Amino acid sequence: MDVLFITSNRLGDAVLTTGLLGHLVDTLPAARFTVACGPIPAPLFRTVPRLARLIPLRKRRWSGHWLELWAQVVGTRWDLVVDLRDSAVSRLIPARRRAIFRNRKLGLHKVAELAGVLGVDPPPSPRLWLDAETQREAAARLGPGNFLALGPAANWTGKEWPAERYADLAERLTAPGTPLAGARVVVLAGPGEEQRCRPVLDRLGDRAINLVGRTDPLLAGACVARARLFVGNDSGLMHVAAAVGTPTLGVFGPTPVETYGPWGEHCRYVLAPRVEGDTPEDRMRRITVEEVEQAALGLLARTPELAAW
Repeated sequence: MDVLFITSNRLGDAVLTTGLLGHLVDTLPAARFTVACGPIPAPLFRTVPRLARLIPLRKRRWSGHWLELWAQVVGTRWDLVVDLRDSAVSRLIPARRRAIFRNRKLGLHKVAELAGVLGVDPPPSPRLWLDAETQREAAARLGPGNFLALGPAANWTGKEWPAERYADLAERLTAPGTPLAGARVVVLAGPGEEQRCRPVLDRLGDRAINLVGRTDPLLAGACVARARLFVGNDSGLMHVAAAVGTPTLGVFGPTPVETYGPWGEHCRYVLAPRVEGDTPEDRMRRITVEEVEQAALGLLARTPELAAW
């Protein structure tokens, strides 16, 4: 049985589709999977069980990437095509069954929207398939100990809580007498985002483990899986943390938390108040360190069973 799964070019959106893919892996034990996605999230899918092919789609002018994908998949008669991009490709290739994501439903979380494509209820939670090699690499990068993971960057500054406050938060959460006393702080972000994380790295010095731009998304997930807590902005990395089961606290401002909040039993968020006339950056600055600290301590208290490695 051959299944084509067309998912997002963005990291966060791609992570949110992994629950639906996991449902197919679990319920179609004879299926072989071909996954098409953007090059940034592609590493997330390299360890999918029974993966036949991974096709990274690099955007081309005039939507030429869709023509390239069509050329690569038209020669197969697919048993199932799941198209979460609503592309023409899924309609122009031979398939016994098609499931296509079309209209957004306002107020519904993205994970629940995606589950509706196949009529799955309850919605399957996002997951990552962490293979032994990736987990060994994460262990080598971090070493032994307890860890707090931070994601101080995002894909635009309007979603970023000030980096200096992440540094304050890390110092508070790892101070003597706290649940994370003495923990090292893993700082993660994508390539090109180190300058925006610099205030955290400089303040923490040797206590920080700098992984900014130094992991692919799957290795980042394996590193975050070794942490007791992740705190970060609304970003792909936040969704990676939630998908690996680490207690995850999202810091939200202008983006709709009802749609893109971290998904999972061990996830919470802090939402900035909305004040007329605020820019997105102003709104994020209204979140205090004390608010995030209290939310983080509350999440730690609710998840005592999830001790660090």
